[in-house]
Amino acid sequence: MNEKYLEAVKTIKTAILRSQSRAVKYTNIEMLSLYYVIGGYVSDNSRAGTWGTGAIDEISARLREELPGLRGFSPGNIKLMRQFYEAWQPYLKTNDEFFLENKSIAAATDLEQIDDVGLAISEKGLTAAGAFPMDAFLEISFTHHMEILHKTKELDERLFYIRECAAGHWSKTALRTRLKENLYQHKGALFNNFSMTVPDDKQYMKIIQTFKDEYFLDFINTEELDLSDPQDLDERVLEKEIINHIRNFIQCLGSGFCFIGNQHRIEVDGEEFFADLLFFQRDLKALVVIELKKGKFKPSYLGQLNFYLAALDEKERKNGENPAIGILLCREANKSVVELAIRDYSKPMGVATYRTADELPAGYKVLAPIIEEVPKMLDEAEYEEGSEDE
Repeated sequence: MNEKYLEAVKTIKTAILRSQSRAVKYTNIEMLSLYYVIGGYVSDNSRAGTWGTGAIDEISARLREELPGLRGFSPGNIKLMRQFYEAWQPYLKTNDEFFLENKSIAAATDLEQIDDVGLAISEKGLTAAGAFPMDAFLEISFTHHMEILHKTKELDERLFYIRECAAGHWSKTALRTRLKENLYQHKGALFNNFSMTVPDDKQYMKIIQTFKDEYFLDFINTEELDLSDPQDLDERVLEKEIINHIRNFIQCLGSGFCFIGNQHRIEVDGEEFFADLLFFQRDLKALVVIELKKGKFKPSYLGQLNFYLAALDEKERKNGENPAIGILLCREANKSVVELAIRDYSKPMGVATYRTADELPAGYKVLAPIIEEVPKMLDEAEYEEGSEDE
């Protein structure tokens, strides 16, 4: 085919796909808005006793008679719409002026009065839900919403699954799997973009279960380093302390980590770059780069880490290995800043914080020597018990 024609096909194809994507998006928004309004109308009338027993069954049957081929309005589905409304009503409002003036949807005896309903966050909702993910809320399907509502109870947990589901474009099967695996409890508070950069479900689950949101480097005590200010702890000093206690650090990371080296040299077209710490994680079958920062998280740190991961995948990743993973380890991190900064990067990365021994609460410092002896005491007790059995 003529090269110009090929370019035309590519251009038109892109336009079609984008249009289809927008159509699906707006169709879903319209459907959620419709189900929310109908759910409210049914809730206000059925809960108040305005309707008699069996009303929903009769209404459903009549709807299907008057609209042959209508799907999604069985008695069960209408009740799901009611559940959907009742679960989110404290946090949402409609954009339609009619609803802003009339608190009860039951007041609309004729739903044809209502145009351009839309959904938004109410003032109360902003306070109760914090950073409510409205875009994500409108992006996932009604079926996804009901899966989340039926399998979760707390608001934070529901918002977590909504965010992750929208960001990762999870199928219904993937969502059910992650609900069953109790992903919310396993993931903790590690800031990351794994749901967007790790398409394989099993690998995703392994990754979020491998990394923590905070690491306690109890083998490093900045008070013993003769620093005028603990915040002056340089990355190189921190790195040196970790290397001197590499066994402790690996135990802190968890099982399956194999240390490759520090200041790992990466060459790209004659230029040299050096990653702070490089590991291979056997369970993940992937290289893991850990970059150390002495202070508070800065968005610019992620660009450097993303580059290291791209270079490692290009230069050192072997057949059968998964893409490299990056962990930025810093003193402190603002959740909102990290989430905004990390979401547009293409490589799998997470941001964790660390504490050193001098940051321990006073009470813990007193107990620390005793706690260090506990494993030894348990080993001795197990040995003695084994001897008695013999």
